[in-house]
Amino acid sequence: MDDKKVAVLLSTYNGEKYLREQLDSIENQTYKNIQIVIRDDGSHDNTVEIINEYSKKYGNVKFIHGKNKGFIKSFFKLLEYSDADYFAYADQDDIWLPEKIELAVDKLNKFDNKLPNMAFSNSDYYDENMNLIGEGEKHKSYSYTNSLYECVTQGMTMVINDTTRRMILDNPPKKVLFHDWWTYMICASMGNIGYSDETTVKYRRLGNNVTAEGENFIKVFLWRLKNIFGNDGLRNIRLQQREFKRLFYDKLSEQDKKITDIFVRKYTLGGALKKTFYCHKIRRHIGNDIVIRIMFVLGLL
Repeated sequence: MDDKKVAVLLSTYNGEKYLREQLDSIENQTYKNIQIVIRDDGSHDNTVEIINEYSKKYGNVKFIHGKNKGFIKSFFKLLEYSDADYFAYADQDDIWLPEKIELAVDKLNKFDNKLPNMAFSNSDYYDENMNLIGEGEKHKSYSYTNSLYECVTQGMTMVINDTTRRMILDNPPKKVLFHDWWTYMICASMGNIGYSDETTVKYRRLGNNVTAEGENFIKVFLWRLKNIFGNDGLRNIRLQQREFKRLFYDKLSEQDKKITDIFVRKYTLGGALKKTFYCHKIRRHIGNDIVIRIMFVLGLL
């Protein structure tokens, strides 16, 4: 029974080319108690006309005009404008498989709703014409420690509960890298995460998509180096960690406070060595884990 209302939060910006396909895939979900909340981030193509078309066609589309704020602030605004039991982030150019929301709701219903909870799933990678590029990684592990340095989850596969939403809105951060990464940190440290390795999203990779997932190892590795060293990535990771500590340290378990004290601190040689020889895996893949420990020694992270 579809007793829990799900708000699908869709931020658009010049998305006319693929928006109809995405909206159709959301409307065709097997789970029916859905409201689509769309905030346009200042488009100057036909995106708004398409949204108005769907607003007239369906009774479950809520449309909010907005000025350009960037996608992170746009998603946080969507959380503010929405009222539901669960909330799903959505990008404008993907395609959702029919059981995406139903699978997520089934997982979330098993958790204590007083805690910040998240369900997320796998996605496969397609080019702009929806030709399969590659399958997403099925076996994903996650932890609070991991969330400090890596976003395992992808926003378009995530569904969160209202407790998570309220924690985000009640503790507005000054600096975050991505809305989904910030959400992952909250749920990994203070709540629950349910993962399904079933593919629920066809992720359309365009030339300006932010990740290189689905490509071969060399391309992914080079993309990561470029984004870490070329786009102020290391500094932004540190700023995000410090902001998380500022806002949530007192709410963490004693164990996670110890983890925070190890990793979120000013550089000292002793502190760098403590991070370097931390006994648990920090990033999921061994190569990435080794690289990040070298960065600790060099004082880069």
